[in-house]
Amino acid sequence: MTRELPHPLTRALFASPAAPGTGWPGDPATAATPVAQNAAEAAHLSAAAGGLAELDAAVSRCRACPRLVAWREQVAQDKRAAYADQPYWGRPVPGFGDPAARVLVVGLAPAAHGGNRTGRMFTGDRSGDWLYAALHRAGYAALPTSDHAGDGQRLVGLRITAPVRCAPPANRPTTLERRTCAPWLDRELALLEPHLRAVLALGSIGWSAALGAARRRGWRVPVPAPRFGHGAVVELPTPGSVVRLVGSYHVSQQNTFTGRLTEPMLDAAISALDGHERQ
Repeated sequence: MTRELPHPLTRALFASPAAPGTGWPGDPATAATPVAQNAAEAAHLSAAAGGLAELDAAVSRCRACPRLVAWREQVAQDKRAAYADQPYWGRPVPGFGDPAARVLVVGLAPAAHGGNRTGRMFTGDRSGDWLYAALHRAGYAALPTSDHAGDGQRLVGLRITAPVRCAPPANRPTTLERRTCAPWLDRELALLEPHLRAVLALGSIGWSAALGAARRRGWRVPVPAPRFGHGAVVELPTPGSVVRLVGSYHVSQQNTFTGRLTEPMLDAAISALDGHERQ
């Protein structure tokens, strides 16, 4: 723990990482929320979650991957110079959005100075600027920006998640870390399944994670697995309906700064979630 600093919005004081149940905006956990210390406990707690609120709380306290725990907490203590006067969340980042979402956005992992700082998916960094602006244009987000938890942002009919919940060094989680974190996404998919109709996968890792979770859930996934590509679309039959999987290049700065992903391209991928591909 480090010295307490004021939250940018509420001005309440927090250490970095922020302790659960101390008042961080949107914190789903309390000091009594159970903590997964290893892969087996993460699998058990995820399977036992009776709803998204319980799942999010357990996610936000997970300590199953020692390398990720050490990294996310070190970043929270060292900070980036631009945020030296702010506390960092420094914990796993749970999903965010509508509990009755028809659309699920699957990214990669929280950014070290984005979600790991703010405690909310795609919040506080340039990737989030792109994503939330596009979601706002499409009517899924109440605001075109997402700067801090507690800023009034609200998602309608959509939820954002990731296959890895902790910020990884160099944005590269290991295969073991991805496997350890997978049960959280599996349970999230199961809880959303009754009303879920589409999934937007950001990048090849999000695509592979979505297909893997769908397969484990018992959805019919083609063999061999469909290849990722921007604008790729796959229909995945579930026991009760069909879920449309749409691929998009990730909203990373590497893609948006170079023009590999443009705003019209992202808008088109989001439009395809409802089966309205733009020409």
